[in-house]
Amino acid sequence: MKKIITCIIVFMSLSTIGFAGERPQAFSVSPFLGGYTYDGDQHLLTRPVYGLRLGYDFTENWETEGVFDYVAGETTKGHQDVNAYSYRLDMLYNFMPDRTLVPYLAVGGGATTIEDRNDHENTDATFNFGVGLKYFITDSIALRGDVRQLLVFDTHTLNNWEYTVGVSFLFGGKKPESPVVKAPEPPPAEAPLEPIPAAEPTPERMKNCVSLNIVFEIDKAEIRPQYNDEVAKVGDFMNKYPTTTAFIEGYTDEVGSDDYNMQLSQRRAESVVKSLVEKFGIDSSRLSAKGYGKTRPIADNSTDAGRQKNRRINAIIDCALDVKELTSPPERLCMTLKVEFATDSAEIKPGYFDEVNKVGEYMKKYPTTTAVIEGHTDNIGSSERNMRLSQQRAESVVNYLVEKFGIERSRLSAKGYGSTRRIAYNNTSEGRQKNRRINALIDCVIK
Repeated sequence: MKKIITCIIVFMSLSTIGFAGERPQAFSVSPFLGGYTYDGDQHLLTRPVYGLRLGYDFTENWETEGVFDYVAGETTKGHQDVNAYSYRLDMLYNFMPDRTLVPYLAVGGGATTIEDRNDHENTDATFNFGVGLKYFITDSIALRGDVRQLLVFDTHTLNNWEYTVGVSFLFGGKKPESPVVKAPEPPPAEAPLEPIPAAEPTPERMKNCVSLNIVFEIDKAEIRPQYNDEVAKVGDFMNKYPTTTAFIEGYTDEVGSDDYNMQLSQRRAESVVKSLVEKFGIDSSRLSAKGYGKTRPIADNSTDAGRQKNRRINAIIDCALDVKELTSPPERLCMTLKVEFATDSAEIKPGYFDEVNKVGEYMKKYPTTTAVIEGHTDNIGSSERNMRLSQQRAESVVNYLVEKFGIERSRLSAKGYGSTRRIAYNNTSEGRQKNRRINALIDCVIK
């Protein structure tokens, strides 16, 4: 029995594709045949039953049927022939009407008349309930099986059974509309990305950031000979490591118009590139220049000292190196740590210890260095949650460096930025992965 029930459940679960004819406002005609078993007190033998159901679907689920059936009966005493007629009105509830196999419940009431050969007849009220199955072989034709218990109200309540099979033919009604395939919703629009800072590190690479103390004459971009040693900071390094590339940034103070300062800073950055090509033999394809004018001051332009700091040249050298290869610490080193955290967790998994160890080993080798550990997230979740989570993850890296390498906590700081400094769009899994990152910014004070 259990195997049979299991097979029925599996069959029903697989019957999601095919014909389905239950539809609102459809009429049905359902001839049937089967067997009819009487209560023992009626002294009638079980005999075949024949009949017809006429139905109407109010909705896909709710249906009403008028039923008429006939039994050519025989008594158990004397074997006299009798005729039995039943007529009733039933209400059906169809489960899963959009499937090929449609189970239903039925309940209804009516009357049964039994007459003998002498035209004596007896009519009693009936109430019936039961279950059934319809199997649609087309949109409008279904095979059908039905079991009913009938309560016959004579001098006392009698229990009869009717079990039938038949065919249902449906006419008219509202056929279900073909599903409209909607185009996938475009990903939510995101604001355009801000230009990614040149010093932003990427996996497997470091950014060696160098400030060049070059003083230019007013409105001039030529590098005077006494500053060749400053350019050599970049040239010598790039010659030693021929796979490196460099991005030269030029800046000015706020004296002069925006256009003037933008053009001047661009010419001065290009002058450094030219010097690296001509004096150090660096291939020009490894170099690029960008002038930012007065847009990114690092000091107050109201003083001579502040303006001098803002008139600067930065070189950001992109390296594919192991920090152990560096024989002397650069002025500033930026690296991305490939550390992935579990959802809503700040715990560093053991598999990522080697990534964090690179920072610890470097800082232990150069004890005057300091570092800022930055935590960043994608935009999944609230901004408050992301800010808190990124801070916790950055602090987790700091705590690891303190406990594992004995780095003084005063040399380390943690800063969580949440999703505020994205480097890729968040509407793809690849972009979100890039935005979930830990950066280590290591400063050196060795001169």
